[in-house]
Amino acid sequence: MSLEIELVSPTGYKVPLNTGLFINNEFVSGAHTIDTINPSTGKLITSVQAAETEQVNAAVDAAEKAFHGGWKTSNPRERARLMNKLADLIERDAEDIAQLEALDNGKPFGFSYAVEIPLVLSQFRYFAGFCDKLHGKVIETEGKLSYTVHEPIGVCAGIIPWNVGAIMFSWKVAPAICCGNTIIVKTSEITPLSALKLAALVKEAGFPPGVINIITGYGPTAGEALSRHMKISKVSFTGSLPTGRAIMKAAAETNLKQVTLELGGKSPNIIFDDVEDLDKAVWYSLNGIYAIGGQVCFGGSRLYIQEGIYDAFLEKFKAMAAARKVCDPFSDRGAEQGPQVSETQFKRVLSYIESGKAEGATLYHGGVRKGDTGYFIEPTIFTDVTPDMRIMKEEIFGPVVSITKFKDEDDVIAQANNTTYGLAAGVFTSNVKRAITVSNALEAGTVWVNCYMEIDSSTPFGGYKQSGLGREGGEYVLQDYTQVKAIKINIGL
Repeated sequence: MSLEIELVSPTGYKVPLNTGLFINNEFVSGAHTIDTINPSTGKLITSVQAAETEQVNAAVDAAEKAFHGGWKTSNPRERARLMNKLADLIERDAEDIAQLEALDNGKPFGFSYAVEIPLVLSQFRYFAGFCDKLHGKVIETEGKLSYTVHEPIGVCAGIIPWNVGAIMFSWKVAPAICCGNTIIVKTSEITPLSALKLAALVKEAGFPPGVINIITGYGPTAGEALSRHMKISKVSFTGSLPTGRAIMKAAAETNLKQVTLELGGKSPNIIFDDVEDLDKAVWYSLNGIYAIGGQVCFGGSRLYIQEGIYDAFLEKFKAMAAARKVCDPFSDRGAEQGPQVSETQFKRVLSYIESGKAEGATLYHGGVRKGDTGYFIEPTIFTDVTPDMRIMKEEIFGPVVSITKFKDEDDVIAQANNTTYGLAAGVFTSNVKRAITVSNALEAGTVWVNCYMEIDSSTPFGGYKQSGLGREGGEYVLQDYTQVKAIKINIGL
C-alpha cells in the first residue's frame, strides 16, 4: 500500500503528502492507522500511520545513531545552514502548510498563513543564529585553568499538542538541533498532517538520517514509550496537566530524563479604567480569548474590568463578539473563528457552558452550537461569576470568557493570582507605574501590557505554578537542551 497521497482541500487546492512515520529520513508503515477528521464537517480527511513501542524504538535507535555518528560534534555553521535551508523550504511551501493546518485543525487559513507560518520561520532562523554561539566560560582558580563547555544532551523527544502543530514543531525541533541534539517528534493523533509535510521538507533540506524523526501515535502507547525510553535524555511536552504529571512520573521511574512542560493556563486579563484606548483593549481582549476558537493555552479566559468602565467595555466586547465571523475556514477566507478541533473537544466546551449556567453565572452571550454541521460554538460570554465556579478555575480550551469587575489594584491582583495556573496575564493601563507594579505582582510567566498574545522567537515562554517547568523560546531555552561540563587543568604539572 502506497503511503503517498494527494489531499484536496474544499477549495480544490492540492497538497502532496506522505502519511507514513518519518524515521531515519524515510517514510515507513506503522503498527496501525489513525483517522484524521475535518472538524468543519465531521468527515474523514485521511488515515495516517501510527507508532507503537516497536516503531518508537526504531526512531530512538535512528536518533541515537545519528547523535553519536557525527551530529553531536557537527560543525555549528553546518547545523545553521541546514536550519536556514529548512526555513527557506517552509517559506516556499507556506501555502501547503497553512492549508493543512486549516483542514486538519479547523483554524482560519488567514491565521495560519499570516501568523503561524511567520513564527515557524522565525524560530528556525533565530536558533540557526545561535548554533555557533553556545559558549562556555573561563573561571579564575588558583593554579588551575578552569573552563566550562556546553554539550548537547543527546536524544530528545518533543510531544506536541493539536492546536498549533507547525509552531510547536518548530519550538521543539529548532533549539534541540541547534545545540547538537537529535529528536523524535510525536504529533497529536488529532492533527498530524502539517508535521508530515514538514517531514518531507526535513529530508529535502539535507538533514542527515536520524537527526529529526517524526511519528504519530496515541499518548498511552507512543507517548508513554517515549517518556519511559532509557535512551531518551530529555522530553519536552506541551499539553494537559494530567499528561504532564504522567510524563514526569515516567521520567522519574526510568532514567531521570530532563523534562520541560508547558501545561496550559487560566490567564487573567486586567483592564484598568485609565486605559487610553478602550476600543483597542476590547480588540486585544477579544482576540486573546477567541483566537483558534479559544484553543490557546494562554488565552485570556478571565477578564477583570475596573468598575468605572465595566459597562462600556462589556457593551463593546459583546458587540464585537456578536459580529465575529464563525464559519468553515474554506468557505470564507475572512473567517475569524473555525470549529473546535474534535467532537470530544466540542462536547467538553459545551459541558463547561452548562456548568457555568448551573452554578449561577449569567450567560451574557453565545453559549450554543452554531449551525448543524461541524463542531462550531458561538463566542461565549459569562458575567456574574464567582471564583469558586468551574468556569473560573478550570481550563476550558474553548471560546468561553468570564468577565467580572474589580475595585482597585490590590483587589484585582488577589483575584488574578487566585489560580493553580500561571502561564500568562494581560494588563491594560496608561499609567506606567501601575503597569510595572501590577506586572511584577502577577504570578505568571508572561505578562503583556497594553497588548495580548504577542509571541516572538526571542522571548522566553513558560509558566509559573502548575502551568509547567522550564522555558521555550529565546536564549533561555538553550539551557534546557545543553548540559554544562567543567574542565580543570593543572597547568603547573
